[in-house]
Amino acid sequence: MGKVIECNRVVKRYGDIIAVNDVSLSIDEGEVFGLVGPNGAGKTTLIEMMESIRTPDSGSIRVLGLDPAVEADEIKEKIGVQLQTTSIQPHLKVKEAIKLFAGLYRQPHPHPDELLQILALENKADSFFIKLSGGQKQRVAIALALVNDPSLLFCDELTTGLDPQARRNMWELVRDIKSHGKTLFLTTHYMEEAEALCDRVGIIDNGKIIALDTPRNLVSNLGVESKVLFNLDGAEIAALELNGLQSVSRVEKREGGFILYTNDASQALQGLLRFADAQNCRLSNIRTEIPNLDDVFLTLTGRELRE
Repeated sequence: MGKVIECNRVVKRYGDIIAVNDVSLSIDEGEVFGLVGPNGAGKTTLIEMMESIRTPDSGSIRVLGLDPAVEADEIKEKIGVQLQTTSIQPHLKVKEAIKLFAGLYRQPHPHPDELLQILALENKADSFFIKLSGGQKQRVAIALALVNDPSLLFCDELTTGLDPQARRNMWELVRDIKSHGKTLFLTTHYMEEAEALCDRVGIIDNGKIIALDTPRNLVSNLGVESKVLFNLDGAEIAALELNGLQSVSRVEKREGGFILYTNDASQALQGLLRFADAQNCRLSNIRTEIPNLDDVFLTLTGRELRE
């Protein structure tokens, strides 16, 4: 597969602030790439340079083989962009908006009305934009980003402000778009979203990419252990007695129960069940906490993602 995006030592400054600091990365054709980080980390500035909205102070960017700084018109014909906020005339109908935006491109989608079906907007075709729900407005925004049938789609904070059901619907939509061979570049505040959708994830903080890999590798390379939390009723068991369980590195006693730390939660649970049976004890309130990208971010930056 070819490289759809290539960034080499890209820098962007605003006065004394370095918004994007020596960023290098590449995106493969057909990939869903996620860029995550807190507000002000440089996500939007980086994506806007790829979209020809801003120009880097130094370094180079190639998008679909083109230089966004000097070939903006050509790039805009070939990419789709879903912004954080999409403003459309409030009393413009959905089908009118799609027709209007399709007319802005030299080679629009051959059948733009099909986008209504793809994005489950058929029954909203004659609805005014102002009457749509938040999730429906986001689907319209994606439809408008697809009216030129782009091979590369940028989605900036796709699901911010949506309720959980609308967010999951958007995830399914992203998967469907990918299945049609398109490349997607997502920025998001939600680590769960990045884990669910992205082939690779870059973590950006203070303008620098501080980690880049598959979600699974980012978590496994972190070395953070899983936790098994439980209560043990029927006998006075000390934490020391649980330390010998297979795959358990340490045990903490907490109010009313224990926490096992392990690199293999499944194996630790099996050992715990055998231990409880041998001791004639009853386990209750069992739950596991598996490391995720939130843990990766917190470990790498020393702060929560949404600060």
